[in-house]
Amino acid sequence: MIPRAGLSSHQQPHQRRTKSHGHEEEHGGEKLWVVRKGATPAFPGQKGFVGGSMGDDAVIIEGVDAPLAREALFSTVHGAGRIMSRTAAKGRFEKMGKKRIRRAGLVRHDEMMKWIAERGIELRGGDVDEAPQAYRRLPDVLAAHAGTIRVLHTLHPLGVAMAGRNIVDPYKD
Repeated sequence: MIPRAGLSSHQQPHQRRTKSHGHEEEHGGEKLWVVRKGATPAFPGQKGFVGGSMGDDAVIIEGVDAPLAREALFSTVHGAGRIMSRTAAKGRFEKMGKKRIRRAGLVRHDEMMKWIAERGIELRGGDVDEAPQAYRRLPDVLAAHAGTIRVLHTLHPLGVAMAGRNIVDPYKD
């Protein structure tokens, strides 16, 4: 958050062109620039979507008017959040002399597929860098935000479609 300090709308803090760009808002009688980088607005009555991993539930939420919500500038999470990087989950290639050797990651493909199968989810594409094991559990994340949002609906995934294991996604971080 940045105090307004007389900034015009075209002097707004620079952000990548995503839904997390800055907005001028009034909180507690003070005008502020609020940048929700990695967060979702959750004003009272405003509905939103918060996703878990590809093997977990997602929820439809609604912002509430409460002291904790005001303190958070009516912002909440946008997803479960990673507990390990893509590389940590999947592994990496290392040069060994003239060869490239694949070092295993922390998540095995069979473990990911077992997780998905136990929940009855159909998976098309995807790889261990997006495995459920690489993410926090959404109920734990939502519990940490209790008092700022209300869960209206829980959505259970039936299927997940992602780029396949051998498809390069130039937009992955």
